[in-house]
Amino acid sequence: MDSIERIRILMNLPTWITLSRLFGLPFILYLLENPTVTNRWLAVGIFVIAAGTDWLDGYLARKLDLVTELGKFLDPLVDKLLVLGSLLALIELQLVPAWGVCVILARELAIAGWRVNPNLTGSTKISGANIWGKLKTVTQIIAIAILMAPLANPWNLSGLIIFWLSVILTIVSGLIYVLKS
Repeated sequence: MDSIERIRILMNLPTWITLSRLFGLPFILYLLENPTVTNRWLAVGIFVIAAGTDWLDGYLARKLDLVTELGKFLDPLVDKLLVLGSLLALIELQLVPAWGVCVILARELAIAGWRVNPNLTGSTKISGANIWGKLKTVTQIIAIAILMAPLANPWNLSGLIIFWLSVILTIVSGLIYVLKS
């Protein structure tokens, strides 16, 4: 099998959708550099659409029987980049504390490394996220969308509460992942 054919097999529709999620991040960061009301709403829209593709690529991969090791590797990596990039912008806007984001970052880096396990045959097997990891990601996405939006104060408090819930779920899901391994 030549390299072009190998790329064609690995780069299926769900994998392209996964990568497309990453293309939204520069626009989100650019819009939040000048956080006008309009720019913040545009950033929320791009973020929600990008985050929504996470469900779509997984659904298509399973439905079309196109689950690949590359997809299982890229999907959580792209999720982490989208979430962490957006959280960094929220730190700059002073909407979330840096230490909470550092907890999330530390867990994400540790589990990303833990997830790639060389097996006894020398090949690498990539394990997918468990339900706790998925719940953590959903709460992070909800918190980021609420905090990114230019909403009135009660919503900011709700966004912060959900952010702290996501930090707790980040820790819990990391511990569960490590203890089960």
